[in-house]
Amino acid sequence: MAKLTLSVDEGVVTRAKRYAKQRGMSVSKMVEAYLAAMSEPSSSDTPPILNSLRGSLKKADLEGYRKHLAAKYR
Repeated sequence: MAKLTLSVDEGVVTRAKRYAKQRGMSVSKMVEAYLAAMSEPSSSDTPPILNSLRGSLKKADLEGYRKHLAAKYR
């Protein structure tokens, strides 16, 4: 495993440590996962966060949403 030195704002480091601790992981693992996701070859230019959301609305009630919009913008 390679070692990497980063310069990061102290506030960001504090929040990252808190976030990692709440999830039972290290900041190193968190950064590694992020870098791995960002460096994976992709079939599109879609950011990884959007790729992770793909398919999340498959069971959405589209008719209900259409009715909501029709009532809202009447």
